[in-house]
Amino acid sequence: MAHGTDAQPQPSNGTAPDDHATTPESSAQLTNGSSTEVAKQNGENGEDEESAQQPETVFQLTVELPHAPGQTQITVSTQEQVQDIRQSIVDLPHTFQYSCFHLEHKGKRVNDFIELSEVTDIVQEPTIKLVEDPYTEAQARMHVVRVRELIGAAGDRPDLLMGIDAGTSLCDSVDLPGEKSSDDSTPVTNYDIQGPSAISTLLPKPREPAPKTVKSISLSAWNPPPYHLRMRGHLLYLQVTTNEGEQHYVTSHVTGFYINKSTNNKFDPTPRSSPKSFAAHSLITLLGQLSPSFYASFRKLQEYNGERDPLAAYQLSNSIPAAPWLVSPSSVQQHQADLTRTQEAFLLAGAENAETLRDWNEEFQSTRELPKETVQDRVFRERLTSKLFAEYNEAAVRGAILVARGEVQPLNPTEAKDAQIFVYNNVFYSFGADGVGTFASDGGDEAARVATGKDVQGVKHVNQLDINGLFTPGTVVVDYLGKRIVGQSIVPGIFKQREPGEHQIDYGGVEGKDVIATLEGFFQPFAELSKAMRVKRHAVWDKDNKKHELEASVETKGLLGTDGRKYVLDLYRVTPLDIAWLEQHRGEDQDEAKRYPHRMTVLRSELVDSYRIVKLREYISKEMEKKRASKSQDQATDAKKLTNGTTEGDEEVEKTNGTAEGKGEVRKTNGTTEGEVDIKQPNGELTNGETKDETAEKEPKERQEQETIDVSGFSFSLNPDVFSGQQPQTDEEKAEWDVDDANVRAVCKYLTSEVIPRLVREMQEGDVGFPMDGQSLIRDMHKRGINVRYLGEIARLCGDGDKDKRIHALGLLCRQEMVSRAFKHFANAQLKRLPPCFAQSCISHLLNCLLGAELNSKPHADVDEELKAMYPDVDFAFEKVTPKCLVDELRKQIDLRYRIQLDGDLVQPGKQLQLLREVCLKLGFQLEATEYRFTKDMAASQPNGLAEKKSSDSLTVPQTNGVHPQSEGGKKKKKKNVERSPSRAPSDSPTLPHTTFHPDNVLNIVPVFKDAAPRSVLAEEALDAGRMSIQQDQKELGQELLLESLSLHEQIYGILHPEVARVYYALSTLYYGLDEKSAAVELAKKAVIVSERTLGVDNAETVLAYLNLSLFEHATGNTKNALAYVRHALNLWKIVYGVRHPDSITTLNNAAVMLQTLKQFHESRLWFEASLDICEEVSGKHAIATATLLFQLAQALALDHDSKTAVAKMRESYSIFKSELGPENQNTKEAENWLETLTHSAVNQAKQANAFLQKQRLFLRGGRTPRLATGARPQPPAGQPAASATQAIGESGRPGGMDQRSLDELLKYINGESAGKQTTPKKKPANPKRRQQRVPSVQ
Repeated sequence: MAHGTDAQPQPSNGTAPDDHATTPESSAQLTNGSSTEVAKQNGENGEDEESAQQPETVFQLTVELPHAPGQTQITVSTQEQVQDIRQSIVDLPHTFQYSCFHLEHKGKRVNDFIELSEVTDIVQEPTIKLVEDPYTEAQARMHVVRVRELIGAAGDRPDLLMGIDAGTSLCDSVDLPGEKSSDDSTPVTNYDIQGPSAISTLLPKPREPAPKTVKSISLSAWNPPPYHLRMRGHLLYLQVTTNEGEQHYVTSHVTGFYINKSTNNKFDPTPRSSPKSFAAHSLITLLGQLSPSFYASFRKLQEYNGERDPLAAYQLSNSIPAAPWLVSPSSVQQHQADLTRTQEAFLLAGAENAETLRDWNEEFQSTRELPKETVQDRVFRERLTSKLFAEYNEAAVRGAILVARGEVQPLNPTEAKDAQIFVYNNVFYSFGADGVGTFASDGGDEAARVATGKDVQGVKHVNQLDINGLFTPGTVVVDYLGKRIVGQSIVPGIFKQREPGEHQIDYGGVEGKDVIATLEGFFQPFAELSKAMRVKRHAVWDKDNKKHELEASVETKGLLGTDGRKYVLDLYRVTPLDIAWLEQHRGEDQDEAKRYPHRMTVLRSELVDSYRIVKLREYISKEMEKKRASKSQDQATDAKKLTNGTTEGDEEVEKTNGTAEGKGEVRKTNGTTEGEVDIKQPNGELTNGETKDETAEKEPKERQEQETIDVSGFSFSLNPDVFSGQQPQTDEEKAEWDVDDANVRAVCKYLTSEVIPRLVREMQEGDVGFPMDGQSLIRDMHKRGINVRYLGEIARLCGDGDKDKRIHALGLLCRQEMVSRAFKHFANAQLKRLPPCFAQSCISHLLNCLLGAELNSKPHADVDEELKAMYPDVDFAFEKVTPKCLVDELRKQIDLRYRIQLDGDLVQPGKQLQLLREVCLKLGFQLEATEYRFTKDMAASQPNGLAEKKSSDSLTVPQTNGVHPQSEGGKKKKKKNVERSPSRAPSDSPTLPHTTFHPDNVLNIVPVFKDAAPRSVLAEEALDAGRMSIQQDQKELGQELLLESLSLHEQIYGILHPEVARVYYALSTLYYGLDEKSAAVELAKKAVIVSERTLGVDNAETVLAYLNLSLFEHATGNTKNALAYVRHALNLWKIVYGVRHPDSITTLNNAAVMLQTLKQFHESRLWFEASLDICEEVSGKHAIATATLLFQLAQALALDHDSKTAVAKMRESYSIFKSELGPENQNTKEAENWLETLTHSAVNQAKQANAFLQKQRLFLRGGRTPRLATGARPQPPAGQPAASATQAIGESGRPGGMDQRSLDELLKYINGESAGKQTTPKKKPANPKRRQQRVPSVQ
């Protein structure tokens, strides 16, 4: 053993709880493993780590303040940086007036950029002094900006990037009745399960305007100070109008702020002495001196802000907030006068704007070069990386918007439009089009557009791999106004003019494939990259047929920057082409108009990884056979080999329960090695190398050794350049090329013959969650490695779906996605050539042609003719588009791109709103939230206005929504009358022609972008380690690791980030499983709010987060709150998908169970019936899942005093169980038993009813009587044996007799809380996260 003696140990990454430090040689390869925290938390890490890493100390730090209250305390850690403590002080309510200060300890100034542990004696003497500093102009400007934000003086900011109401949260708008409400009504009383949802579901509850603290605060007209006064320390001149109406002029001086003698007409910036002089270091303090009402109104503002969840109010810093596709018109109409809004650019960046110019490339690369030896190093590095990517993405997208709008001058104005390049804010921009003919043979503009999207995916993949010595430019792809724009950080040397004969590129293809460069320095980093991405080292040939060995695709280029760094560019073809698709749909003999639009049909990396695992399984099966054959001959030698795994040379190998930590081929992930695979099942099932310590401890060592296979001999990689025009020369080269060719074809066949059919099969059988919308469908496809172009194939496999409604629903979802994508391509082509001021007219007209043709079959484009005359050279082709020609064009696009001809209407009846949502999300449209009328029937029945969402009625579902999705019982819906929300007054507008959409309905367009930001490896490792510990029943360690993971996620990403929303969701589920229910509720609510703000208020993940929250609220006893969240989630679901989603069965079932706990038996029965109705449609009337729901419904009917129907439903359940499972099955016997019991009850009840009638007494039903109807028999819980059922009959009286128990006892009995022994636990509401499971059958 070589550990414990090295001077600088590495973290023992990803090891199991009996972990120990590794040798430096091996651990250098393991920097991507899981954090030392696993070992640290278990207290078994090596001595070296303890010496190298000081323990963290958490303590109370006292901060002495120059003004009242004199001091404050904050909890800090020795591992925090001093600048983090500064930020905490700035954010605290009673110290936020300080922004320009330094900290002193024992009279010495403390550097802001060191760790607190580096401050001498800080733990022993935890007191630090805050000392106010003189201002610089930049600090004064930032102080003014900050004060305006704090006191609510900053008005709205129309922002092209963020969009209207970006980052909205609806969680606070959900009306929660509270458990103390005395009435019997619930949030789902009279809820129309089959009815449509109101548009108002997507809008936040209107709030009162925030209290005003000052009327205005802005830069004065006297700003900036003249030269001589600048020399005296004057920085800015401000103008303040207080709530009392007094106007004051303020001088910002290096010493602070004071009131001067200036007026509107006279300039005198000297301090005012009469009637009273006012001066303070902080502007907030000065405002408090000037305005008697300031502090009172400021307190009210803080209380107003405190009414919302803090997560709903915080500004997003590390991600761009989600912009809703429907927004309230009032959000746009609230524009207020604010002089400083135009001055903010100066306040933020100074007169020269130099402060915001950053060298993005240098920042990216220097961050990548930061050390990553210790956990603290990695946290700091990943945190900085996340922040940098967020800031770059925001800056790059802003610049791309300006380029698309024509606001930036090109560097090459004489070139064609598509070939023009731009530089703005140190970001290099180009169009995602084939401006210079690079992709002429591959499909031109179509190929170039796809290549840019693939390139950003490739850059993201490389960033995630984090290979030493290999660098990527910051990359973002933006779609805006029909144009695709690529923004990249400027690689030093990319514009450099090379000497004659010197290549512009140092590795890979230089001019297409004609010239190949192979600079030796790129071999090693490219070899590492290719190995990780399963790319085979292969030969390519230049125009002179000279052979070159390349580690990557010929299209992937290496550039040696002038800064000496090795950059990898053009990562759009790291995987091979899908040759099967190309040969079938883009053959040379096919007509150009009918060929697939481009050759950029690359396979997805997820598919390559999936196929590699298949090949690995085959390899393991063969090795197992070999091992069994040779086992008897040389067992001892063989066991030794297998335990050691893969080693190289004289390396020392550390054995940790059968895992090798050698250098070689081994990559460590979460305590597993890729160099070996642990076989747990003789049939060759793969557990992918996960070694469980508890298994290792229990099993004898010999047994472990027999079960371990050495996979060092296995390798799998693909040649990305097959089928791309390469010409092998010799027979040997041709033979190798043929093998590469066959391997790629095998992957293509695996995709079409196994992966796609498996996806459809899993969706059909309910093994996976059914997608809600196009976004979740595409995400499910991508996870399996299926490209979007196979949507048509999936729709074809779904067929008509007459027999299976689940498959039919999948087919309709694919169809909707193809239509929305085809419309996106068509709309982009129209928008691309238009100036931005015509976008509204174009969009509204195209949407009328797509969705409003039933209302008006001949819509006319509403274009301002005077404005049109200003653009004589613009092609206004969109005006000529009619509904018929649009439908023809969409059918052509769908046939071209997805290779399927759609029959019938492209827009499914009743699904217009869902299609509109898909189109808006794909193109970034923000429309006015109003009830759009898609058909003439709707136009006659609907008022033109939006149902306003009142606080008391935030969840009411109006009957009139503009969408009535068809269901099997279409006429049933018309019988129900649901209360309507009061309508708001329609907005003032002139009388408009009768069309669905008007230009005024299109309020904004936001950019849709793809970025290359990597995920945090460290945070995910801690989460995985926590999950693994909990699975291994190490709950205490698991919980510590989960908390560590949460802390890492929040540190690295910031709180408001999609990845943090996902970890909140995952942790809430884990905590619920650990019976920490209150913590689960808290985390689930955070998951909801962060999902809403970063992903969207109606994103599929947000809907699931609401369902999760409802389940946990119910578990903690807040059932009415839970039902309010269920209702909101169902309303969202209806907007996202429509009614009758296949997975809503479980949700309806959960709601029914919740209603039973509230003793709302009649309401509960209705929800069970709705669940059964969908289950019968989706699974069929004779499915076991249907029988299970019938069994439950019979229970509900018994509680609702409907014994006759209960008997009928139980009989149906019995007959299904009997036919499907046989008469001897336990489920069948249970159903038979309770059928008999209920029959006796029903007969007895009928006799007593007749007796009552004869005596002319009124018999009331409907759940108002305090007991079950006479003779009704409660059912046993599912799975209760017949013996206990008989015993129950004996206890309550003879069969068919009067049941003397109280209603509470009966309810407990049905819910399985009786004394009888149960064979299975009571059925609980399913976890929404596991919605894919069907209702479990009765055991």
